[in-house]
Parts: sequence; structure tokens; C-alpha cells
Amino acid sequence: MGAGNAVQNAALGEEIVRRVNELAAISEDGDKLTRVFLTKELRAASDVILGWMREAGMSAHLDAIGNVCGRYEGERPGAPCLMLGSHYDTVRDAGKWDGPLGVITAIACVADLNRRGKRLSFAIEVVGFADEEGVRFASTLLGSRAMAGTFDASALNARDRDGVSMRDALIQFGLDPDHIGAAARARRELLAYLELHIEQGPVLEARNLPVGVVTAIAGATRLAARLTGMAGHAGTVPMALRRDALTGAAECIGAIEQFCRTDEGGLVGTVGYIQARPGATNVIPGEVSFTIDMRAPTDMHRKRAVADVVRQIEAIAKRRHLALQLDVTHENRTVPCAPWLKDQIAQAIAAEGFAAFELPSGAGHDGMAMIDIADVGMIFVRCRGGISHHPDEHVELADADAGARVVLRVIEHFKPPAS
Repeated sequence: MGAGNAVQNAALGEEIVRRVNELAAISEDGDKLTRVFLTKELRAASDVILGWMREAGMSAHLDAIGNVCGRYEGERPGAPCLMLGSHYDTVRDAGKWDGPLGVITAIACVADLNRRGKRLSFAIEVVGFADEEGVRFASTLLGSRAMAGTFDASALNARDRDGVSMRDALIQFGLDPDHIGAAARARRELLAYLELHIEQGPVLEARNLPVGVVTAIAGATRLAARLTGMAGHAGTVPMALRRDALTGAAECIGAIEQFCRTDEGGLVGTVGYIQARPGATNVIPGEVSFTIDMRAPTDMHRKRAVADVVRQIEAIAKRRHLALQLDVTHENRTVPCAPWLKDQIAQAIAAEGFAAFELPSGAGHDGMAMIDIADVGMIFVRCRGGISHHPDEHVELADADAGARVVLRVIEHFKPPAS
């Protein structure tokens, strides 16, 4: 890039940070960032993003599920697009970078092209997905699944914690739940899907790198476990005669941690929720429920690991004379990033003067849905301490700028695969 572009890009980083802060001010809680699917806060955020898209030279609209969509035409109107984006919903008490950084960076890059009057042989589309986190209706990737044509209509009957159905929430938002299919895009319309996102982990920081090339989005299996023993008086039932569901669960949880710690292939396992009943200080727990989340870089690795963990839990339950119920509640396949896109991202990173380091994503992303209609590529940006889904989530200005420079270089040198 020439000196003039270098000056422009420094300004891009500042603009991105300013807009990330501006969007973070739109929240249902004044003290914490919370912006979930189909709320008035999400609508307010969508209006702001639509305005930014139009300022950047794009035509922009809200689609049938609430995704914010902008299009910057190429030299030939109606050409297939390189799609860039991320999500603009958040978890509760969130950080401000997860999702919005990718949307805002993509808009900033299009604005830079527009300022220079540059059109490409393909169109560029930017999408802010309305629901990636799945906070409100406990069903993730709703925005990208609708765009990929894989939205499950039964999800419309799901209800939030206030009893509002997704169907009713869509109507209140100003959308028609019977026309969600209109959000679907065809594979022929997209040349690729590219997403820039914070790493949500500590690897880039440990290597002192601002950006990285994502190799794959790890698949995940989630299970709900319930152990049932026998409640009893804490003072009168001898230790050898107890069927304590909580100590059984503790052994299972320890076994899961030990199994994953000794794995050398990137396996991670988490027990994020546990509940003991009846829950009294002087009563032996008779029933315990807990969740298991397991992820690995390949589907085969994850499925084998889940099978091994299940066998260990079954053995613990049998030895302790506990009844076991174990159900799979969620399963997402691993999504590999396209080699041809990884190559172009790596070339852009190297051209900006950084090592093109490759790493997998343990977190889920909209690419897990978009893979059904396009090849997927991802760029990670370093985040301080690897902290995410937390108010302390932070990206330095220099790293936001580096991410923007890489994305802009990928766009300007983008070459679709030979058909």
C-alpha cells in the first residue's frame, strides 16, 4: 500500500474504535452491555448500523429475520459478492468487541473503497447478524441460519424468560414470522464469506501477534446429565451406605477435567452448570443435574472423546449405585476454513508485516451456518488477556487498525477460486 493509504488506514482504526464504543452505549441496562435478539435495543442498533452502511456508499436494509444487510456494487451491477460480517447481538453483561468489531471493520473498509471511488469485479456485502449468541431463545445462529436457508421453523414457538414467543417477538419487532424464508440466499450469489472476530482466547497475545488465520471453527457437543441417588439425613446415614448424587457428580466432573487435560489434540471440556436437590445443608443430595460442553478441532476427535467421557460417567454411576440420565442437547459439526481463503488471508497478513500464524477457533461463529452456502474464512484479532463475554473484553487501537488493514488488503486482492 502507498503512503496515502497508510494514512487513511490509521484513521480507519480510530473510526472503528469510536463506533464500537458508540454501539456499546445501546443496551437494555445502563451499567452493563446487554443487547439481545428482537428487542428495542437491537432495533436501535440496527438503525445506527444501517446509517453507517449508507454513509459508506452501500444500499442497506433489514432482512426478514432482522439481519442488517448492506451492498456495495462492483463494476458490474448484480455480480456475486464477497460477504463480510459478524453479529451485533450480545450476551448479558457483555464485552463490546465480540461481534460488532467484525461488522464495523467491514463497513469501514467499504467506506475506504468508496472514498477512493474504487469498484471491484465483484460486489461486497456486509451483514450484521441479528442473533448469533442465542441468549433470548436458547437457539444460536438464528440470523445466519435464516440467511443460509437452514432456519428451523419450530424455533418460532420457543419462549423467552418472560414467556414471549419468538413468533410474537418478530411481530413486535416489525417483521413477519411467516416470511423468514425471504432472508435465505443462494450459493450462486456468494463468492465467499469472510469474518473478522476477536480471538476470545490468549494464543495471539502469548505470541505477541495482532492477527491470526483461523483454520477451523471447532464443533461442539453439549449434554445434560442427571444422577439420582437417595436423599437422607446428613447425620444418620453411614458413609458406606450413602448414594450421594453430588459426590458422584463431583467425581464425574473431575474425570471430565482430567480426561481433557491429558488430551494433546486441542480437546476442551466444561461443566458450566450444576444443581443439587433438595439443596439443604443437612440433607444428602438425592439428585444432581449438570451440563457438559465438549469441543475439539475435528469431529472425529470430539465424537471419540464424548464417547469416552460417557463411558467413564456410566462407570462412576454404576459403581456408586446411581441412576443416570444423559441426553445430547446440542451438536454442531466442525467447520473447516477454506484453504484458498486461508492462503489469501495469510498473504495479506504477511504483506502487512506480521507472521501469518494459524490457530483454530474454540468458540462458535456465524460461519458454522454460512458454510452451507459459501466457503468460509476467518481472521482473528488479539484481545487483551483472552477475555471475552465479559465487560473487561478489550482490543487495542493498534490491533483494530491491523485487522482493518488485513481485511482491506484481502478485499482488494481477492481472487475467487477457479470454477
